[in-house]
Amino acid sequence: MKKLFITITIIMASLATYAQGTVVNKYFNQLADNDQFTKVSISSKMFSLFTELEAGSEAEEEFLKAVSKLKGLKVIASDSIGNAAKMYSQALKDIDAAGYDELMSVKDAEENMRFSIKESGGKIEELLMVVGGKKRFVLLSLYGEIDLKNISKIARSMNVGGLDNLSKIDADN
Repeated sequence: MKKLFITITIIMASLATYAQGTVVNKYFNQLADNDQFTKVSISSKMFSLFTELEAGSEAEEEFLKAVSKLKGLKVIASDSIGNAAKMYSQALKDIDAAGYDELMSVKDAEENMRFSIKESGGKIEELLMVVGGKKRFVLLSLYGEIDLKNISKIARSMNVGGLDNLSKIDADN
């Protein structure tokens, strides 16, 4: 019985690891050859290179500490597609079906934006940002061990638009 429990636990952990990032990977695969989209993928190796830098200030030290726990960043974006609103709606359905929790949404006349997270053991493993407008679609996945208090600082340092909206969230709630 004990062996069965351990085997099931290992399989579930493997599936959870495999499932991480699958929403974004689906879009990366679908749009791989589509020149209308910019696709960016930053590996854990790139983030680990940041940790080798020497911090010159307390803010830089906080940035390096937060970045050291990240495993990757993937972005798919286009500013010139006709079906952006449809893609946004489909992405939200995919995200909800994959078990992500909505963190925050922003809607205005120009575009809609939603942040969702996947948690495990009380820690955020992945943060998704989806943006949809008349012709603009963006899907961003930041994964690893994520501290929301530091994400907007990381976004400003890396010049990732949209993530600066996370500074509006009270992470203690």
